[in-house]
Amino acid sequence: MTVKECCAEATRKLQTIYPASESLWMVRIIFEHLKGYKPVDLVIKADDELSDFITGKVDAVVERLLRHEPIQYIFGETTFYGLRLEVTPDTLIPRPETEELVDMIVRNADNRTDLGVLDICTGSGCIAIALARNLKFPKVEAIDINSPALDVARRNASALKVDIDIKKADALHLPENASPAYDIIVSNPPYIALSERATMDKNVLDYEPSIALFVPDNDPLLFYRNISRFAIKALRPNGRLYFEINPIYAENLRDMLTADGWDSVEIILDMQRNKRFTSAISPRS
Repeated sequence: MTVKECCAEATRKLQTIYPASESLWMVRIIFEHLKGYKPVDLVIKADDELSDFITGKVDAVVERLLRHEPIQYIFGETTFYGLRLEVTPDTLIPRPETEELVDMIVRNADNRTDLGVLDICTGSGCIAIALARNLKFPKVEAIDINSPALDVARRNASALKVDIDIKKADALHLPENASPAYDIIVSNPPYIALSERATMDKNVLDYEPSIALFVPDNDPLLFYRNISRFAIKALRPNGRLYFEINPIYAENLRDMLTADGWDSVEIILDMQRNKRFTSAISPRS
């Protein structure tokens, strides 16, 4: 079987459950990992014969994809903010919206140096690592309750040669007597209500860690409330708090942050025009 024939067959199978553009993207990723091919190689080498070993490997990956397993977990990595990161079923797969959050933080930092940064619910470490690479000489800390996720974050930080203090801590039991130590606190915590499960894709429900996704229907702001009350004491005056959020609860979250005493509370849209982020500034007192 030639490269062209193998790509066509894999694409045809994937298109039974995935859109055409996503199927083509997946096939490119498969060949990049199994053969080291770039998209141009799929054209240049279209008539090259593939070994039975490689076609078997392609078929095996396609079968896993047809069971809705994310391709990032199959190959154990993804790209985030231009960085190649390890991901496992113990960590969420970083989304493009989270790249927008990092972009916002870097832009608002305005080239300031030596900022103290805390990433709460770090998962794979994607936010903390991207900030460590793109802010000027920051001191970055990252916490999560999930020990296997922290192991992934440590490996990512080591592979990308960034100095991050990564430690285990529970976002729902942060110290109440925190003293001002940070200029930026950011979190992409669990924010999907359990009742939303019925609308979610199988690749998320069946494979991504529930602990990092869901909150109770009767307390959807659970993580935000606990982080807010810690952060307002842990941020230095004029420090910034950033959240990735569930659009459904955007206004409720804004009201809660305002009641907690935050200044300049904003709801910010993502590129799809969804209410995806909140930022707030700590009081100057």
